[in-house]
Amino acid sequence: MLNIELSEWKSRLQSGKFRFLSGKRLISLIIVVSISSFVFADEGMWTMDQIDKLDLEKKGLKIPLKEVYNPDGTSLFNAIVNLGGGTSEFVSANGLILTNHHVAYGAVQRASTQGTDYLTNGFLANSLEEEIQAPGSSAMIIDEIRDVTNEVIMAGAKIKNLVKRQKALDAKIQAITDAIEEGKEDVTARIAAMYEGQQYLLYIYKRFDDVRIVYMPPLAIGNYGADIDNWMWPRHTGDFAYARVYVSPDGIGRKYDPENVPYKPKKWLKISTRNLNNGDFTMVMGFPGQTSRYRTSHSVKYNRELYYPDWLKIAGDIINILEKAGEESPGAAMAVAGQRKGIANYQKKWGGTVASMDKCDFLNETFKQEQKFKQSINSDRKLKKKYGNILDDIGTLYKDQIANKKHDDLLNYFGGYWGFIGTIPAVANNIYYVAKEREKPAIERDPNFSEKDVQRNIERLHYRYMGFYEPAQKQLFKYFLEKSEKLPVNNRVKGIDEVLAKNNMTAAEYVDFAFENTKLKDTEYVKTLINLKSAEMVKLDDPFINLAKAIYVENEASRKRNEKYGAEITELRKNYMEALRLMSDEAVYPDANSSIRFTYGDVEGYKPRDAVQYTPFTTLGGAIEKDTGVSPFDMPAKLKELYKARDYGNWADPDLNDMPIAFLHTTDITNGNSGSPVLNAYGEMIGIAFDGNLEAMLSDWKFDPAIQRTISVDIRYVMFVTEKYAGADYLLEEMGLK
Repeated sequence: MLNIELSEWKSRLQSGKFRFLSGKRLISLIIVVSISSFVFADEGMWTMDQIDKLDLEKKGLKIPLKEVYNPDGTSLFNAIVNLGGGTSEFVSANGLILTNHHVAYGAVQRASTQGTDYLTNGFLANSLEEEIQAPGSSAMIIDEIRDVTNEVIMAGAKIKNLVKRQKALDAKIQAITDAIEEGKEDVTARIAAMYEGQQYLLYIYKRFDDVRIVYMPPLAIGNYGADIDNWMWPRHTGDFAYARVYVSPDGIGRKYDPENVPYKPKKWLKISTRNLNNGDFTMVMGFPGQTSRYRTSHSVKYNRELYYPDWLKIAGDIINILEKAGEESPGAAMAVAGQRKGIANYQKKWGGTVASMDKCDFLNETFKQEQKFKQSINSDRKLKKKYGNILDDIGTLYKDQIANKKHDDLLNYFGGYWGFIGTIPAVANNIYYVAKEREKPAIERDPNFSEKDVQRNIERLHYRYMGFYEPAQKQLFKYFLEKSEKLPVNNRVKGIDEVLAKNNMTAAEYVDFAFENTKLKDTEYVKTLINLKSAEMVKLDDPFINLAKAIYVENEASRKRNEKYGAEITELRKNYMEALRLMSDEAVYPDANSSIRFTYGDVEGYKPRDAVQYTPFTTLGGAIEKDTGVSPFDMPAKLKELYKARDYGNWADPDLNDMPIAFLHTTDITNGNSGSPVLNAYGEMIGIAFDGNLEAMLSDWKFDPAIQRTISVDIRYVMFVTEKYAGADYLLEEMGLK
């Protein structure tokens, strides 16, 4: 946590704005300075241009920093791969990548809907020819990172209206990325706002749309413990999978084609054969999704009292619907597996977040920090003028959000938010939205609207339907129609009420009617609609399009309301962040936003509660102790035989006298880091990050070095399973291990 008084004093001293202080205050500041000099923690999800400020050599790094990240040459950074919502890494010269089992899960589930259950039984390709497509997967590597702050900010520098200014910034960002991508089939450009818009970094990626599954361990290894063990320690999950990236013969990333060949990366990671010990240095590079470390008490209160409870209630109901539907047949279970798993993951995480917030009285803690912030700001006339009202102004904006929350949430779910409502209602809303946006003058369009994205979504539409199971989808649709009927009058979605009244139907009746009379179950038919005008769509008289039309006016009002809120809250948060950075005596990392980040720490256990101490390694012996023979603790017989024979190859840990499975370390990660490589002091791969610990679920809001830990699958277990269980010696040879 930033120390406001200390930082203010140092900032003023360095800027020449230092004023003489009373003896008591000066003495207290000197005391704070002396104490803070001894505070160390492995906190931070750092941008790549910040790692030279981290003194990594003193922390334990044994290789030159340029070997980790070199913007002008090749480094370990070049082996890191963005894989959809997770991370992966090249581990061979032939395009082989490693990631988490749960990152590959969705693609393997979609592949399994074609008739073969690759999830339960696993999959191994014994040659390149046997590798199967990973439907819906795209991999990307970063070719260049560029600071475009001035270019973006200048686009709105003379515009006082915040909404118009934000639109100008968004338009500039779109223009920059469009210019880079123009005419390039395999290039994706993204601009990420850092520090709430104080800095903008451009990431230029090479994209690969042909990813193939190489080895997927069975669920009894890759998801051992399932929901019970998720976010828990001790953990015994072999959460890993292999895939391969393919390109055209001339090196262009493109969609699946039989003529494609394995990609030849300029850098891949070396698998470590060293022992791993308590206290060893580790580092991680990956793509963490989102953190809220610098948010105010208003945000904490909103999320703790409204967002998390509402979401958790709906998520629990959706999971029950999916589980009940999945009981109908193996095919049904496979169809809903990916959606259910994704929701359950966040259900446990955010349930843990709420518990952690309450345990440490986080709202009150945040409020106390803000009181210190106000005291420091108010002690300086210029600072007070610029920053004095920020917290109150943020609170005012949240009042409007709270008033419309339930209404806007429901509209978001009908638009496909979290995928809760199912495929067809979301698709109908999307194609109607596209038609209406095209009919507007360019200057009035949604800043997030992009023809390029529209075309890409259409190309990938069939992936959305791979998990389509009509009985489950009907129950989801019915759930949200009935939820709308139960909203308070001032929060009702009028368009839904009108559709039900016009058809003189209950929610249940409309569900049956809609699914019986829609043509949107056919993906090829949906693709033919994307170029229709909105009036032409309405003439089709499709029940789902009729509903999309009915709620469109409210969607637009909600979007514009949120557009205004977004512009105003972003400006306030930017100024708040600016004040915090001015008051910090050290480098400040920006909140995670799915851009690549670096973090470091040591192998270390933790003490979760009184009289309990967790050591940092789990073993195959411990996994077998959990074995019940019943899912999710159904250890494969072959693994038990290997354990009994102590047939570990060269991968056992001599100190543990067992096969290590997972380990703890103090790196700072979150969702999106799943699949990230864990490297040792020599830059060798020692594990794959896949989880955090439940006791530290407040980590997206606050880093606690005493209990926050990364859980990673030990690379020795990955290699042991690959070699001894799967018999895939050829993969070890490809990675240079044989």
